[in-house]
Amino acid sequence: MTSPRRYLALWFLFLPCERARRCGVLPEGGMPRALVARDGQALRLAAVDRHAARQGLAAGMTLADARARCPDLATAPHDAIADTRALERLAAAMIAFTPLVALDAPHGIMLDVTGCAHLFGGEAALVRGVLEAAGHVARHGLAANAAAARALARFGGGRGEGDVTALPVTALELAEDALAGLRRAGLETLGDLAARPMAGLAARFGEAAVMRLRAILGEAGSPVVPLRLADPIRLETRFAEPIARTDDALEVVEDLLVQAARMMEQRQLGGRRFGVTLHRSDNARRRLVVETGQAVREAGAVMRLLRERIDTLSDPLDPGFGFDAITLAVLHADHLPSRQILLEDGKEENADDAAALVDQLSVRLGEDSVRRLVPRDRHLPEKAQALVPALRVKAAVWPAPEDVPPRPLLLLDPPQPVEVIAGVPDSPPQRFRWKGRLHDVTLAEGPERIGAEWWLKRGGHMPGAAGETRDYYRIEDGAGRRYWIFRHGLFSEKPDPRWYLHGLFP
Repeated sequence: MTSPRRYLALWFLFLPCERARRCGVLPEGGMPRALVARDGQALRLAAVDRHAARQGLAAGMTLADARARCPDLATAPHDAIADTRALERLAAAMIAFTPLVALDAPHGIMLDVTGCAHLFGGEAALVRGVLEAAGHVARHGLAANAAAARALARFGGGRGEGDVTALPVTALELAEDALAGLRRAGLETLGDLAARPMAGLAARFGEAAVMRLRAILGEAGSPVVPLRLADPIRLETRFAEPIARTDDALEVVEDLLVQAARMMEQRQLGGRRFGVTLHRSDNARRRLVVETGQAVREAGAVMRLLRERIDTLSDPLDPGFGFDAITLAVLHADHLPSRQILLEDGKEENADDAAALVDQLSVRLGEDSVRRLVPRDRHLPEKAQALVPALRVKAAVWPAPEDVPPRPLLLLDPPQPVEVIAGVPDSPPQRFRWKGRLHDVTLAEGPERIGAEWWLKRGGHMPGAAGETRDYYRIEDGAGRRYWIFRHGLFSEKPDPRWYLHGLFP
């Protein structure tokens, strides 16, 4: 006797913003966040997170309207390709629950869980396990056909299961004018549609409405195309006689890395996480895992990290009676195109030395000890960037460089108070004293006026916590040294605004 078909649909409500936050593109914290894409001449929200959704923001709104409603909105450019890859990684993780997994765009996954529930203690336990493994905010739908499961996940209000005839007509996912026509006819739910003759519905609202209704009701097929996952990159070598020296074992590991590099080259992939398992003859296993900040294929780069990992082990690598097998697995890989061949000498481009150094230091000192600056959508200079673990940053999108940078690379934390002689109300400094030394200003440019983040809670040691405006000036003294100085507050805000030195230009 065959089991009845059961489909589990997942819908990830805030996947793009959650992905961007985890990779450091969007800031952490409880602030509303959104991803922005250009639509013609306007910038529109492409995705929002839960905090932004609670404040009434939604995809499709113009950025200007969204900021008017939510001034503290943090934004970043939308990367649709990164979203697709994140969804593919989630689908690959679902193979642990069922071999039949399909992508359900946008931001959805469909699982055929027929005959799988008993392996996990029932359907309820299976659903809990799937949601925990996903690790993202998600709604689910469980039904006898894929179309019904999708409708329940996206329009069922988070119930997971239920009568599909009670779903609103928006579950048909028709054009807005067609949905408006259904509502004008007094048809609010799928049950209202199901009670009408199908021929009349097709004549008035189109064949697409009838076909989608029949699919959700289970009267028509809703085929699912399973995702074809690439074979994992896993290599193993067994020895007739155990290897008793660690150096010999590492030479075998390097040979396996060379073979893995050829496989990744064919697939246009680069490894981000590598795992090596050394199988001792007494059945003991030693596992070594290294990560890289960027996708790599060079065996030498990974071997340097493995040797660093071995040197930092609290328990030395003991071969015992020898290793009789060695396994290498590429645990995580990203897209990496083939390297350009240089014309003058026929060699490949050199690897990024800075990236290799970051990987080596991260292995030696720990992931959280090596950090990288990423831009944030905040206009106050001291909040315009954040430090995140370097291995977790794929690519930081900074503004395009200018010939003359408007702001210095070096900021003082906190800004240092200076004594300034300047005209009023908006004149630049003419002379200032810093650390007991007097400087005559020969050149000045500004002001660049920056308003305080009045919508946030006040407090802290930074000037500007009370809500005053800042006027920044780029100035140069008689010795050619350049400074970034600001007046904290306008004369209309307080009678005696203070001056601070915030940065030094090179």
